[in-house]
Amino acid sequence: MQDFLGQYYLVIKSLHIIAIISWMAGLLYLPRLFVYHVDAKDQASEMLKIMERRLLKFIMNPASIASWMFGGMMLYANPGLMSQPWMHAKLLCVVLMTGMHHGMMKWVKVFAADENTRSDKFYRIMNEVPTILMIAIVILAVAEPF
Repeated sequence: MQDFLGQYYLVIKSLHIIAIISWMAGLLYLPRLFVYHVDAKDQASEMLKIMERRLLKFIMNPASIASWMFGGMMLYANPGLMSQPWMHAKLLCVVLMTGMHHGMMKWVKVFAADENTRSDKFYRIMNEVPTILMIAIVILAVAEPF
């Protein structure tokens, strides 16, 4: 299996990057929808509920799964990466990013039930967390600083 994955490593890496881009698009856009949703009334609120649910269900969840799957395949094909300290730091950031994703899943349910108690400022701050994690992940993966 490692030979097969090694032979198609660059294809797998390309698919991993595409999945990450899709996942990040959702992670950056969904909190912005939450900001708008905080002040939305009636019809606009219902439209935002649909947008939030579809973004999560059809883009973010599949992209997250694909990101983990293709990343895992690359690690399996190249297990030496796990001996690198930068990879441990990168994976920690990816786990934190996944935690943000799960937090957003919860917030979609909260908005769907009309039970949000958080302010638009909270969601504006949460909108920055994926950006910070993405910057750390890219620097760690590209520069391999340690």
